Amino acid sequence: MSDNQRNTFFLVSLLLCPSLTMADELNQANTAWVLTATALVLFMTLPGLSLFYAGLVRSKNVLSVLMQCFAITCLVSILWLAGVYSFIFADGGVLQPFLGGTSKLFMPDLNKGSLSGTIPESVFFMFQMTFAIITPALIVGGFAERMKFSAMLWFSGLWLILVYMPVCHWMWGGGWLAKMGAMDFAGGIVIHINAGVAALVSALVLGKRRGFPTTAMPPHNMTMVVTGAGMLWVGWFGFNGGSALTADGAAGMAILVTHISASAGSLTWMCIEWRRFGKPSVLGIVTGMVAGLGTITPASGFVGPAGALFIGITSGIVCFYATQYVKRTLKIDDSLDVFPVHGVGGIVGSLLTGVFAAGSLGGVGLPEGVTMLSQVGVQALAVVVTALWSAAFSWGILMVLQKTIGLRVNPDDEMLGLDISLHEETGYHQLNN
Repeated sequence: MSDNQRNTFFLVSLLLCPSLTMADELNQANTAWVLTATALVLFMTLPGLSLFYAGLVRSKNVLSVLMQCFAITCLVSILWLAGVYSFIFADGGVLQPFLGGTSKLFMPDLNKGSLSGTIPESVFFMFQMTFAIITPALIVGGFAERMKFSAMLWFSGLWLILVYMPVCHWMWGGGWLAKMGAMDFAGGIVIHINAGVAALVSALVLGKRRGFPTTAMPPHNMTMVVTGAGMLWVGWFGFNGGSALTADGAAGMAILVTHISASAGSLTWMCIEWRRFGKPSVLGIVTGMVAGLGTITPASGFVGPAGALFIGITSGIVCFYATQYVKRTLKIDDSLDVFPVHGVGGIVGSLLTGVFAAGSLGGVGLPEGVTMLSQVGVQALAVVVTALWSAAFSWGILMVLQKTIGLRVNPDDEMLGLDISLHEETGYHQLNN
């Protein structure tokens, strides 16, 4: 074989065998998928979560919720560029177990050729930004209909820096939880437990809405709720499937188990409600879907379809009774059930990840030498640490804001509705309660 023939053979082999290419070489298939997933995750917040939450509140507060989700999207995006991304994903040197470094503040070296693994760093930057956006937006459901807009902005910004940033680094930025082997594929710990606990603390600090729980406060627009819920379901495929950062079977399996868990959670919640109250409600079936989605999130890249079915059924049962307990027994006004659905779902899913990731149960398999019991122990440690961190710093931020600018609108403004009192606008020509 001549030298020219050998060179030609080598080049053709590289093209036909992607595994022979360098790890840091651009992969167009992966890039295209993560670009798509990025759009899907942003779609979850705007308009998915926005419509879901806006439909759940009373008509006099519909615009306030939409405004909060929109403003959080803008605020988090700027803070992400300014330094949050850097302190999560840049090399932190001696502080690496706890916090990243400063080399990526305002992304001075970013260009179209910069890579993060096999995708452009700009794509990875944007994909992770959409996760950071939806997390504080979830907390809105804990204090809906009663927090000042200015307080919401300050809380969201400070919470992103003091709570989300370190926890995200510990799990996804090479921090100490990742080193211990904690498993959180797409955010059960980083996002759902983190936000769920913060929402519970917010509800406790701000107190109940005027009239709760004696006055009925049903959703004002169930059509809007179901529309938003459907967008969340579709967008969640980018949320979980995109976290693989590859266009392959791992992404496909993550999407499959996400769908199975959401379906199982919906039907389980519906059946419990049907049996207990005599009729299945639309609100119940969509809430069960969200519970199933949140619960499968940490496990989505590690478990198989059978594990997802069990996780989804469990989410419907546990989150339903958690919602009843928080609202009816404890009488905590977590307005849109963020903690019992997202927080409790994240806890359940994170613990069950350590079980159903086992190869014997259809998962991808635990690391060599790691038993199911020890993995569940690591998962439990990550859950407890995250919950305590979120609770402590959320409470601290709220206390500082309470003593400075104040947290809650005055009683007259709350009765009038936040749309008029804070934004001088109404969502509908005919304003109803």
